Amino acid sequence: MSSHHIVREKQEPALLILDLTDFEEEHLGQLLEWSPTVLVNDGSAEKMQSLGIKFDVLLTVTENRFLQEHLRVVPILENALKTGLQFLVDEKYPAVNIITGKRSMADFLVFADRITLVIFSQNQKIYPISSGFNKWKTTGERIEIIHPPKDLSFEGLDQISHNQYQTKADGFFTLKFAQPLLFIAEEV
Repeated sequence: MSSHHIVREKQEPALLILDLTDFEEEHLGQLLEWSPTVLVNDGSAEKMQSLGIKFDVLLTVTENRFLQEHLRVVPILENALKTGLQFLVDEKYPAVNIITGKRSMADFLVFADRITLVIFSQNQKIYPISSGFNKWKTTGERIEIIHPPKDLSFEGLDQISHNQYQTKADGFFTLKFAQPLLFIAEEV
C-alpha cells in the first residue's frame, strides 16, 4: 500500500535564498524536500544553478541571464530581502524560510506580523516569538535571545551570558516579556 502526500500551492513555506555561504547542502536539501517556491538573488542564483537546483523567482538588479522555464523576474527596489518578503506578502504566502548571512533583525521585524518567518543564518535557526512562548527541549540545549528585553522572565533555562541560555532539564522552557515580539535562535 502506498501513501500520497499532495502539496497544495503555498501550503509549504516559501524559500528565500540570499546567501548560501557556509550553509550545508544537507540542510538545503531538507528545506527543498517538499518543493517550496524558491526565490533567489543574483549571487545565490549562480550557486543554485551550479548545484542543478531550479528556482521560481529571481530577485535581481540586472537582466535575467538564467535560461530557465517559468522563471519570474522581480526587480530589486531597495534590497533583495525586503523585495523578496514584500513579494511573498503580496502573493499571500503564509510562511517563508530564509537563508541569509544577515543578522540584523530590524528588516525582518517589519514583516514579522505579516508572514511567518524562519531565518537560517550562521548555523542558527532564528524566529520571532510572542510572550508566553514555550518549547520542549532536551537538557543542555542552548538558546540565544537576540536583544533580550529588560523585563524578560524565563523558566526552565539557566542564563550563561548576556543573551545566551541553556535548558536546565528535559522539558519545556518558557519566555515572558512585555514587547510584542522578540527573536530567538537555536543551533541547527
